Amino acid sequence: MPRNTLPRKSWRAALAAYATPASLALLLLGFAAGLPYMLVFSTLSVWLREAGVSHQTIGYASLIGLAYAFKWVWSPLLDQWRLPLLGRLGRRRSWLVLSQGMIALGLIGMAFCDPQQHLHWLIAIAVVVAFASATQDIAVDAYRLEIADDTHQAALAASYMAGYRVAALLATAGALYFADWFGTPSLGYQHGAWASTYMLFAMLMLPGLITTLWMRESPLPLRTQQAAERFGLNHQLISVVVLIVLLISIPAMFTQLYHTEFHRVLVKGESLLDLLTDDRAFLRAILYIVLTALCLSAAGRRGLQPVLTPISDFIQRYRWQAFLLLGLVATYRMSDTVMGVMANVFYIDQGFTKEQIASVSKLFGLVMTLLGAGLGGLLIVRFGIMPILFIGGVTSAATNLLFLLLADMGAHLQMLIVTISCDNFSSGLATAAFVAYLSSLTNLKFSATQYALLSSIMMLLPRLIGGYSGTLVENLGYAQFFLFTALLGIPTLLLILLQWRKQNRLELDAD
Repeated sequence: MPRNTLPRKSWRAALAAYATPASLALLLLGFAAGLPYMLVFSTLSVWLREAGVSHQTIGYASLIGLAYAFKWVWSPLLDQWRLPLLGRLGRRRSWLVLSQGMIALGLIGMAFCDPQQHLHWLIAIAVVVAFASATQDIAVDAYRLEIADDTHQAALAASYMAGYRVAALLATAGALYFADWFGTPSLGYQHGAWASTYMLFAMLMLPGLITTLWMRESPLPLRTQQAAERFGLNHQLISVVVLIVLLISIPAMFTQLYHTEFHRVLVKGESLLDLLTDDRAFLRAILYIVLTALCLSAAGRRGLQPVLTPISDFIQRYRWQAFLLLGLVATYRMSDTVMGVMANVFYIDQGFTKEQIASVSKLFGLVMTLLGAGLGGLLIVRFGIMPILFIGGVTSAATNLLFLLLADMGAHLQMLIVTISCDNFSSGLATAAFVAYLSSLTNLKFSATQYALLSSIMMLLPRLIGGYSGTLVENLGYAQFFLFTALLGIPTLLLILLQWRKQNRLELDAD
């Protein structure tokens, strides 16, 4: 059963959980994590749109965020291999220093790429930043899980999310403000303004780097660390390669089988040999079948052991309940994530200026985000995770209806204030609850891998659907799009209620 049946504490004890050095460290690390995520996922879409890139291309560019959905592929490296030279800093801090340095250099590289001339280079560097950012997330999450017990995870999660959301707002609203300030809005698109903006945000990675060098390595017992360090580097790399081949081969196999002209064998009486000779789709399908079989063979499974071991541990602990938990994780953030791909583009298309968007987000969005995250942490310590998790799911889906109303009102500034305020409050509350919930599901022996897997599952389905958000907007319009994203939250609520009910039964049986 998840470790979410924590004893309820007083309001004073709940507030005291924030007054620790660990909370400060997580606040600053959350800031370092939020910057690159929003710069390659949200703000980049505004930059591309202002440069004249189509909605469809912007939607496809959001697939860069899939790096966060597949970070579990290389997460075992962070559990089981210590970096040379930097490894002296410790298992978690060394990976943090490496990833934060790559993020800063990547943002500088993006600044030199004009999407009107070097769109492919810009996207390629953004992919590198996304992978480095995802690696940083893996290390931060593992560090957070290892430095405190379950009773303090809610407060640490709230501190992390407060820093994360401050950075997210700064990297969205702040970036729009700086882009206007560095350029001349009346002259239209200027690459120099966006280049200066991204250079500035590269410098803002320094607080996170300084925090990494200042904080102490997690006091995880050596025995627990060694329990994860069962596989050598070569085995780790082999597992990553085999897993990537498997992830590519399975969907490609079904795609090629779908395009294979089997009717020639069934209707025209041709042999499979004739089909193999003339139909390239059938030939490619056989190739992917062979690759899939090799990956799933005994030798392939041995190669996958660094990845399979943390996964099998999760399944063994929760048994059949694991599927219910994974379904909840996969759908919880779907409603607001799919909507968020087109949020800034929607503001621009509605007729709001970048300065208006930035001002509203800065003044109201930031305050409401901090209130939501902070209140979420307090309520979790006071009442437990599941009630707050449900409330967060309801509000995240319901606030999308405010965007629907705004779509019919045009550039209505007061409605924009209400919409952004409610959206950020619900997002802060929901995320704090969800991070605490994911933390309760992990085994500290495999903290990096299991949390990365769970958070990746959380992002996979929303990212895949979000990649088609531009197409949905062009075909449905903004109003129907926001209604669709609100309805996406219903399955999650049903899963939360089911899991909540099962846990209440287990608690009653235990008593």
